[in-house]
Amino acid sequence: MSVLTRMDDTLWHQTSEPFAHVNTSDPRFFDRYWFNAVAPDGRTSIQVTMGAYRNMNVLDAGVVIVRDGRQYNLRASTSLGTEFESTCGPISVEIIEPLQQLRLRFDDPEGRLSADLTWTGIAPPTLEKPHFERDGSRVKEDYQRFDQIGRVQGRLHVGGEDVAVEDWWTCRDHSWGVRARIGIKEPVTGPRRTLDEDGFAMAFLFYSTDTHAGHLLFSGRASDEGYLSGDLRALPNGPTAEIEGAGMEVELHPGTRRFAKATFRAATATGEELTWVCTPLGSAVAMQGLGYYGGYDDRRGLGAWRGDDLVEHDEWDVSDPATIVYPDGSSDQHWHRIQPVSLNLTTAQGQTTGTGSMTLILSGNLPRYGL
Repeated sequence: MSVLTRMDDTLWHQTSEPFAHVNTSDPRFFDRYWFNAVAPDGRTSIQVTMGAYRNMNVLDAGVVIVRDGRQYNLRASTSLGTEFESTCGPISVEIIEPLQQLRLRFDDPEGRLSADLTWTGIAPPTLEKPHFERDGSRVKEDYQRFDQIGRVQGRLHVGGEDVAVEDWWTCRDHSWGVRARIGIKEPVTGPRRTLDEDGFAMAFLFYSTDTHAGHLLFSGRASDEGYLSGDLRALPNGPTAEIEGAGMEVELHPGTRRFAKATFRAATATGEELTWVCTPLGSAVAMQGLGYYGGYDDRRGLGAWRGDDLVEHDEWDVSDPATIVYPDGSSDQHWHRIQPVSLNLTTAQGQTTGTGSMTLILSGNLPRYGL
């Protein structure tokens, strides 16, 4: 039976379905916010995420605060329902002005974490190139994402301290569609290339300086052509150049796959050469804390139905560049970390400095990076 919602009284239908139903039966269909902010001195960083999974009847959300090498995690999950409100337990996202300003609030029932933050864009968002991948004849991924750089201000309470959030650097993305490993395990449809045979690399940089802002994303198996999306926008309202080619050099902490320095070289569609030199600013966020990749206590990851009104939290030691130490004393070097960075950007106009957020995943056999 079709369910009508208040969105069905608008003139914005995109398919023959009412808004309560997405135009695919794939259980992995998702629609998700992600926000990241970092203090100027790097002592504190914030991440907030919220995702709706219509075919799984799930709304989940997460908050991570990293302060002085300590990571505080808050995760929530509930049934999605029909009339969607972007509130999941103690975490909420409110659109004040679409594509420009949002309000982020959370209040841990245990009193460990709370915040009321206003996120404001410094430039319009940029839509990445479409993400589409097949695994044989099966659609493995088919989603879109836009990226935006901004500033955030407000109040934050963490670890017994009140922290003033005054004009911190921030970025966000909003993605939707079908993506692997959401809600269900990926089916086995044939032999797979192992990472020992053919490694995987992914680098994702959000950045801004006094003069420019944008993103750079490339990923793929070592033997594939891979995916590339990126842009360079002149601030505050200047032209935007698309990035057409990119390469990376990394210096890793000994014995790890975590970077001490990363250098990107790229060219725009008009032939302008660009260089970003990135160094870590504070501690990297361990993304399992938000619920990614088995991060919930039940280890089922994002988009899994857990009933109504689940809230869970934990605290980790992330002071080491690579190793995460858990409350029971166990540790690992999970591959999905997001690192705030200081950066130098060189363009045709000269060199400028700024702040960024960088994800670097280096998995398996990657001789070009000495791995």
